[in-house]
Amino acid sequence: MQVLLYGLNYEPELTGIGKYSGEMARWLAARGHRVHVVTAPPYYPEWRIRDGHSGRRYVNDKSVAQPGLTVLRCPLWVPTKVSGKTRILHLMSFALSSGPALLWEAIRKRPAVIMLVVPTLVCAPAAVLVGKLLRIPVWLHVQDFEIDAMHAMGIASAGAWTRRLSLSIESWLMRRFDRVSSISPNMVNRLISKGVSPQRAIEFPNWVDVTMIHPQPSGCPNNPVRQKLKLPQDALIVLYAGNMGHKQGIEVVLDAARGLADHPRLHFVLVGAGAALDRLKQQAHDLDNVQWLPLQPIELLNDLLNMADIHVLPQRADAADLVMPSKLTGMLASGRPVVGTADANTQLGNVLNACGVRVPPGDALALAQALSTLADAPDERAALGKKGRQHALDHLSHTAVLTAFEDQLRQAAKVTP
Repeated sequence: MQVLLYGLNYEPELTGIGKYSGEMARWLAARGHRVHVVTAPPYYPEWRIRDGHSGRRYVNDKSVAQPGLTVLRCPLWVPTKVSGKTRILHLMSFALSSGPALLWEAIRKRPAVIMLVVPTLVCAPAAVLVGKLLRIPVWLHVQDFEIDAMHAMGIASAGAWTRRLSLSIESWLMRRFDRVSSISPNMVNRLISKGVSPQRAIEFPNWVDVTMIHPQPSGCPNNPVRQKLKLPQDALIVLYAGNMGHKQGIEVVLDAARGLADHPRLHFVLVGAGAALDRLKQQAHDLDNVQWLPLQPIELLNDLLNMADIHVLPQRADAADLVMPSKLTGMLASGRPVVGTADANTQLGNVLNACGVRVPPGDALALAQALSTLADAPDERAALGKKGRQHALDHLSHTAVLTAFEDQLRQAAKVTP
């Protein structure tokens, strides 16, 4: 098949959607399909276009190409200060620059399927229009319910009428696609509640390469990331690695660290970048048990995840089932215990109840207590790590997930728009 993949984020972005879109495209190309990507220059989560890339022109990016895979990067405006208004302008800049490129690539390549990955939904009109004009099936894959999340978390300030209008437009657009997928059962149910036909709604979960991410001996002194930190040998590391944005609710981790400042062994390491990083560092400026690292190279990912004695995964209550933390897959595959903040009836809560430790969202006291309890229970940490690893093997293996997706993609290619 020829597949045209359309989306804002792509490799070499190391976190979130860009990572998964890149892995998916490379996997399909390795299977013999021809994949053509229309995307933006890498900028996330730093909110700064990477060195060696341009936000002002169209570029065929050969640095991430391979046999059967081409990548066209379109102009993008990235704000220096991220707010609700500048975020919307940022998304619109990509929609405007990438729409003509999508049409041109679709005419040239004649793909069997056009697949749009959102965020951002402002690209949906172009995807639907090109698909209908050229009679090509269109697939929408929802990683985040960005409109719901922006309203729920106050990123976009708008009245009730504006909110209803934006959600109505979202629902109308989603119903125009031949296939619509999302990354968890609860998020698929939300698609259906928005008017997507159950026959067109598909679960396409995020995955993890369980051969690349695998357990290492606990407390390994030769771990290269741990060596960077120069921590005492007996330190127990609570690790958060990922985007430092507004949707993650990392503040509760820092509050828990403050409550555990006198614990003799627990040490918090936060790894990543994002729009909220400076504010978070300021919040923790007086905490001696908190250390920060920038995003680490992909070749150190397994060492980074295995550096943890305990993974911590915060999620704000107002983000529940609007986003599913992509970092969870690697945490589980590493064979280290995961403590997360989530309500019981959410998808994240279901996973944590099965193979981790769940505490209420926003409850720093409960989070600190859970971390302190696990710190004193090495056997419990080992048991939870094994449960998480088994969950990754059973449900999140990249081979199983992407093979099932490939089958669905073949079926979508036969759909007559």
